[in-house]
Amino acid sequence: MNSSVLLCLMVMLVQLWPCSPSTQNSSTQNTVQFFTPVRRVKRGWLWEPLFATEEQTSPDPVYIGQLKSDLDKEDGNLEYILAGEGAGSFFYIDKYTGKIYVKQKLDREKKPFYILTAKAINRSTQLPVEPDSEFIIKVRDINDNEPQFLDGPYVATVPEMSPEGTSVTQVTATDADDPSYGNSARLLYSLVEGQPYFSVEPKTGVIRMASEMDRETKDQYLVIIQAKDMVGQPGAFSATATVTINLSDINDNPPEFQQRLYYMSVSEEAPVGTTVGKVFAEDRDIGDNAAMDYFIEADSSDIFNIITNDETQEGIILLKKRVDYESKRRYSIQVKAVNRRIDERFLKEGPFEDTTIVKINVEDADEPPVFTLANYVMEIFEGAMRGTLVGVVTARDPDDDESPVRYSIVHSSHLKRLFSINEHNGAIITTEPLDREIASWHNITVTATETRNPEKISEANVYVQVLDVNDNAPEFPKNYETFVCENAVSGQIIQTISAVDKDDSAEGHHFYFSFAQEDSNSSHFTVKDNQDNTAGIFTGKSGFSRQEQFFFYLPILIQDNGTPPLTSTNTLTVTVCDCDTEVNTFYCRYGAFMYSLGLSTEALVAVLACILIFLVFFLAIVTLRQQQQKKTPFSEKIEEFRENIVSYDDEGGGEEDTEAFDISALRTRTVMRTHKPRKKVASEIQSLYRQSLQVGPDSAIFRQFISEKLEEANTDPSVPPYDSLQTYAFEGTGSLAGSLSSLGSNTSDMDQSYDYLADWGPHFKQLAGLYSSHRTVGD
Repeated sequence: MNSSVLLCLMVMLVQLWPCSPSTQNSSTQNTVQFFTPVRRVKRGWLWEPLFATEEQTSPDPVYIGQLKSDLDKEDGNLEYILAGEGAGSFFYIDKYTGKIYVKQKLDREKKPFYILTAKAINRSTQLPVEPDSEFIIKVRDINDNEPQFLDGPYVATVPEMSPEGTSVTQVTATDADDPSYGNSARLLYSLVEGQPYFSVEPKTGVIRMASEMDRETKDQYLVIIQAKDMVGQPGAFSATATVTINLSDINDNPPEFQQRLYYMSVSEEAPVGTTVGKVFAEDRDIGDNAAMDYFIEADSSDIFNIITNDETQEGIILLKKRVDYESKRRYSIQVKAVNRRIDERFLKEGPFEDTTIVKINVEDADEPPVFTLANYVMEIFEGAMRGTLVGVVTARDPDDDESPVRYSIVHSSHLKRLFSINEHNGAIITTEPLDREIASWHNITVTATETRNPEKISEANVYVQVLDVNDNAPEFPKNYETFVCENAVSGQIIQTISAVDKDDSAEGHHFYFSFAQEDSNSSHFTVKDNQDNTAGIFTGKSGFSRQEQFFFYLPILIQDNGTPPLTSTNTLTVTVCDCDTEVNTFYCRYGAFMYSLGLSTEALVAVLACILIFLVFFLAIVTLRQQQQKKTPFSEKIEEFRENIVSYDDEGGGEEDTEAFDISALRTRTVMRTHKPRKKVASEIQSLYRQSLQVGPDSAIFRQFISEKLEEANTDPSVPPYDSLQTYAFEGTGSLAGSLSSLGSNTSDMDQSYDYLADWGPHFKQLAGLYSSHRTVGD
């Protein structure tokens, strides 16, 4: 329930006074309103009207009314208190008199009403003398806000030539003032700029057409609309908005040619499809309304054609058929331009089309010769003698000077030896007889060249058909394999034969079959012509013997129906088979093959057995040879290649030990063989040792000794590079090379390089590889 009604009811219940809110005030001031009692019935609150102007600009508090209890004797014993919204900030009350004042400026647009509570207490006892009363202060509006166009600026579009009164768009302004009180928010629209083309409805802001307008004259208008509050009364606030109105196009203009006569020219050499020229009809409309099509009227549409360029709206005249200067030198055509889209509202103003005249001159050019026909078809019988006339081609210079023409044939390798042409009159003759069975058609390309201008050349195709002459006799289509069983009975068919003819018969081929008169086997076989270009071969007796006669050769005479008729004799070979009635083709072929070799079956089996035995013997020999080749010449030496370690309990004398170690002790008995006697080197080594104490290991004596031993080892193929190990317990003294033993040595074999072993020749290759790999593993 509304709080103001609650207040009124409360006052009525407490004081039994009828209440009437003074909500209608003719004043234009915005005031604060209280509910005012009409008359007093019992003890209670005394109300009187309270008014406060909105947007009060006075620096002093403004008195708006007074609250008073009927118990107030004005002796200062009562105290009035104001609580609620705005109490103390916007409103305050004189606690002695109950008068209410406004301290600050009120804005109805921010807060339209305030709810407050009135209290009256006894100063001495601080007890209420009246019940608390809640009331509403409503702020009345004043015209303090200007109208605003929130959706501006506006853009609208309307078709051109729209009738008067056509709605264009609507503009709307808003006013923040209270529309329910006074005229502060009542707006009135008017047209500031845009007459006489547009009008606006004062209350709704709807803009309408005031007259018909042509887009081609002006396509855009700026209209200014003003909105005033207070219904336009003096002192009212106002605002303006700009409306841009564009006129959209309609098809209200026909196309118009800017030229009533066009001149163009085209060469007689121009090919079909050449652009002759362009025409243009202007249409003041735009877009699809300006789209048009061009047409050619009258009788020139078979020579020329016209198309429309949709981008430029130009008409392009094309050559539809080649022109000839000598035949016609000038053409006059009528071109029409017609709009594609027509607005029926404007048809009364005239047709939406226009016409113009185009005159086209044909320019003379030096043309190549022209053949009377583009393609010639000629005929000649096959076998015609060399020099026979096939036909004549004719070409002429179409120009006025009529230059002489020279003919020639574009030869290929085979046409050059078959045909020739007279370069003056175009007569084509054969250079050798033609054979239809080889080629029934010949395609010849003939050129005609102007003698005065050899660059002018034209061509024509000549198709020569070779007509058939009956010059080929019929023959068998294949080599027949015919077999007859020894037990065949008389009248049994053994083969059906046919014939082919390379010639071409206009009435169709028909062949006749019979035995040649010289046939000696006519008593054994008969031939029956089936009258369908086939014939059957039948037995003429019962029983045949392979021992008496293995083959029968039947001469078959075949005759065609040509003019004159030709015959040929074809031999049919009949093979007698060892069968009853059914012929086994494979067996018969095998028997015929054996008979042709002059061998019986038993003899053939014997021959095949001999061949098989020979092949087995040959393969055995080849296998044995391959196995022998796999054995190497040093098979025994391969067994000798092994590592041997020989241990001794006594130590050698080092370099002082002059007794050389015999490597033969390392060999097993199975590999011992006789070898060259070795030289006695004990005294020589002892001598070399004594000399080494003086000259050192780099002496030439040591190098000579080592070279001799190395040469001996390299030249002795029976001495492989055996691996051996000799251990000495006694070290020699006086060696410049130092100890040769690893006993008591701080160094290892890993520190030594054995690369020099690779330079000692092929016999030391395995040893060099072992030491090299051993060092690699140690590293």
